Amino acid sequence: MFHDRARIDVQAGRGGDGSLHFRREKHVPKGGPDGGDGGPGGDVVLVADPDLRDLSAFRVKRRYKAGRGEPGRGALKHGATGESLELRVPVGTQVLDGQEQVIADLAAPGARMVAARGGIAGRGNKRFATPTRRTPRFAETGLPGEEATLDLRLKLLADAALVGLPNAGKSSLLTRVSNAKPKVAEYPFTTLAPVLGTVDAPDASRQLTVADVPGLIEGASEGVGLGHEFLAHLERANLLLHVIDSSEDDADERFAIIDRELAAYGAGLETRPQAIVLNKIDLRSDTPAFDVEDERIVRVFHVSCATGAGIEELRRALFELCPSQAPAAQADDGLVDFLVYRPRPGGRRFRVLRTDRGFRISGEVPADEEELAAALEAAGARKGDEIEVDGEFLEVQ
Repeated sequence: MFHDRARIDVQAGRGGDGSLHFRREKHVPKGGPDGGDGGPGGDVVLVADPDLRDLSAFRVKRRYKAGRGEPGRGALKHGATGESLELRVPVGTQVLDGQEQVIADLAAPGARMVAARGGIAGRGNKRFATPTRRTPRFAETGLPGEEATLDLRLKLLADAALVGLPNAGKSSLLTRVSNAKPKVAEYPFTTLAPVLGTVDAPDASRQLTVADVPGLIEGASEGVGLGHEFLAHLERANLLLHVIDSSEDDADERFAIIDRELAAYGAGLETRPQAIVLNKIDLRSDTPAFDVEDERIVRVFHVSCATGAGIEELRRALFELCPSQAPAAQADDGLVDFLVYRPRPGGRRFRVLRTDRGFRISGEVPADEEELAAALEAAGARKGDEIEVDGEFLEVQ
């Protein structure tokens, strides 16, 4: 089944703890502190993969977590960076936060977005040595990585998209002009999910992508019928191929029904260029009439998917109506622009330091006891451990 939406929970890796260690070698009984820093936590990264077609992989597994940074060790050995986690998504995937705001649009192959950054590593006790404090008996613990709940929404990238009422013959047309093999039947709503097909130019110099989406009915823009969930897949098409069943003398009316739904949905669909495809001409003894005059209509085709009449003309015209597009501009580093999204942790004004006797709170002690307890638990504090707060020693209960 085709899935164009998914919700995932991502958590970056925690930073590794700094080492509390002193140099102890033969003939060097008091060598001083030599604890190394921990390693940063791994990031969670989304990568646009052109080989993927939908988001079905994220329907099975929802929670993803990157690797934790390794702790520092003695002899000034720093911990290794936690392993980053790359999640591959289809090209055209948009990433939304909890407020339904788009924070990234992975519209180009290889585009990357850091969905959650790894936690900061803790510093070893060597970092705290000064001329007046030669034997610091504490080191920092690593900070937790960022966490986020993200909505993934796929909008297909296509040069042209087929649109029309149910049973207009869109799937049959896609079969005729491309290499796609969608389900075709003589009843409405045969197509239940978007289908992509590629069309090769006669000289093999170019290739177009054509999308077939489920048929639209009146009220689709308001959530009626199957088409509502798939209107978004039309947004990125350069050309709309409006397929109309011309076996009856109501082509103008059928055009108006779909045109009203496109205008009600918005997102630029109401101004998108359209090519009218009058299908099923084999069921008529005369040429079907189409009297709509609209500047958006760039061409009118008369075809029969049953006999193949007019198909080759339509296929050749597609390459004229869909000019080659220059690749979208990207930053010099190959990354797409995105907003920095760091919902958690946020604004912590204290650090938890590991000492040789337990733990020590450095900075502004939080008034919220639950926040302090959560920070101590994350740092590894257990019942009975000694905690130094503002010069006073407490015991974890």
